[in-house]
Amino acid sequence: MNDLMNKIKRLQGEKRAVIMAHYYQEPDIQDIADFVGDSLALAQKAMTTTADIIVLAGVHFMAETAKILNPSKKVLLPAPDAGCSLADSCPADVFGAFVKAHPGHTVVSYVNTTAAVKALTDIVCTSSNAVQIVESLPENEKIIFGPDRNLGNYIRSITHRDMLIWDGACHVHEEFSLEKILELKKQNPGAKVLAHPECPKPILIVSDHIGSTAALLSFSKTDNARTYIVATESGILHQMQKASPEKTFIPAPPKDSTCACNNCRYMKLVTLRKIHDCLENESPEIILDEELCDNAGRSIRRMIDISKKLKII
Repeated sequence: MNDLMNKIKRLQGEKRAVIMAHYYQEPDIQDIADFVGDSLALAQKAMTTTADIIVLAGVHFMAETAKILNPSKKVLLPAPDAGCSLADSCPADVFGAFVKAHPGHTVVSYVNTTAAVKALTDIVCTSSNAVQIVESLPENEKIIFGPDRNLGNYIRSITHRDMLIWDGACHVHEEFSLEKILELKKQNPGAKVLAHPECPKPILIVSDHIGSTAALLSFSKTDNARTYIVATESGILHQMQKASPEKTFIPAPPKDSTCACNNCRYMKLVTLRKIHDCLENESPEIILDEELCDNAGRSIRRMIDISKKLKII
C-alpha cells in the first residue's frame, strides 16, 4: 500500500497532477488526495487549480464538471464505469422534452447530472447551496427542479416556491431503513441522526440535523453530542472520525441487506491501483464537445457566481 502511494506521488510530481476526491471515496483515497470535498467544493477547486492534470476520484458527472470548468486541462477519471444512479434517472432527451413541455420555467438542476442535462439548465445547484440558489430567484418564479425528488421536495418545503420536480432518486439515499435507524437510536441513547436531504421524507422527519455532506461534517465537529447515526454514503465517516476522534459515528443501514453501512457502488469502483494506472497512462480521459462545454459551463458558473455572492463555501 505505501509503495503504491509513493508511486502515485512520484507520478503526480512528474506530471504536475492534482488528485481531487469526493467524501464518499474509500479512506485510503481520501488520505492520498490533495483535496477532499463535496460536489460544490470540488467544482470551486477545479476552477482554481494550476495543475496540468486533474485526477477526479469520484464519479463520471464530477469529472465532466471538472472538464467543463477547465476545458484546456487533461481530466482523468480512474474508473470510467463509475456512473451515478441519480444522473441515470434523468436522460437528457427525456428531460429536454419535459422542459420544452413546460415553457416559462427556470430550470435548476442538481449537479448529479450529465453534461448534456446541465446544458439544458439555467442554474446548477448542489445540496450545499440548493435552498439558497432557489431563494435567489424572484418569489413568483416558476421552477423546474431535477432530478432528485427527495431533495426537490425538501427545498420546496423550506422555500414554498412553485416547483415542478423531476422523479429521480439516488440509490444510496433511497435505501436507508427507517426501522433500523430507529432501532439504532434505541440502542444508543442520546445519539443524533444526521441526514442528507436526498433521503426520503420519513428519514428526514426523524433526523436531528439535515444538510449536505459538508454541512453534516461541519455540524459533527461543533455539536456537543457524542454519538451520531449518519444517513448518507458511509465514506464521510472517515472525515468525521478524523475531525472528532473522541466521538462515535454509526453508518445508517440499508433496508434489504445484512451490511451495517450503505455504500455507493459507483464511488467504490475507484481504487489506488486505478489512480496509479490512469496517471501512468494519462487515461481514461474525459473528452467533451466544445459547444457542450460552453452550454453546460454557463449553468455551472452561474451557480458558482451566486454561491460567491452569498458566501456559500
